Amino acid sequence: MSMLTPPGMGGKYRITGDTYPRMRRPRHRRRLVLAGIGAVVVLGLVGWGTLQLIEVFTGGDKSASAADHKRDCPTAKPSAAPVKALPKPASIKVNVYNATTRTGLAKAAAEELKKRGFTIGEVGNASKEYDKKVPGAGVLLGAPAAKSGSFTVLGTQLAGTVQKTDARKTGEVDLILGAKFKAFSTPKEAKAAMTALTKPAPAPSPSC
Repeated sequence: MSMLTPPGMGGKYRITGDTYPRMRRPRHRRRLVLAGIGAVVVLGLVGWGTLQLIEVFTGGDKSASAADHKRDCPTAKPSAAPVKALPKPASIKVNVYNATTRTGLAKAAAEELKKRGFTIGEVGNASKEYDKKVPGAGVLLGAPAAKSGSFTVLGTQLAGTVQKTDARKTGEVDLILGAKFKAFSTPKEAKAAMTALTKPAPAPSPSC
């Protein structure tokens, strides 16, 4: 009887030989291990895909996106430089002429301009060249240099004036009142117009 045979067992239950039987690992355990590894891999892939989708819909790294946006956005151009210093009303001598059929219009206009600080020169009826020939609010007439100074300042007092130059050498300006003249701009409107000329609004920021 072999030493491997338990006591009391014999016959067909007797174990013969002098080696231990080889025990195989059950196959179902291997399948479970492989299934577990596969599940881990699948979950990893699903998680990675989910992160990619989140980055796509949220724009990825916000700080990097903001930095790229700022870098790609064009630099705002500076606003137009303010016009050169304009003369004060007191330094502008204005001759006021009436080219309409309304009596006393030049005198009344001259008095109003004087209240606003302008220096008044001649006051009377317009010359034959302009008498009853100014259909608009008025004409500003002066030397070419007046276009970038006196005309600009006086123009804030009366909208719709036409500017013309002649060969005069003096700095005085003629204001010829026309048929559509009703009244000067209000002091508030004139001040706002002057402010807009001396302090232009800054250019808008780029909307990128």
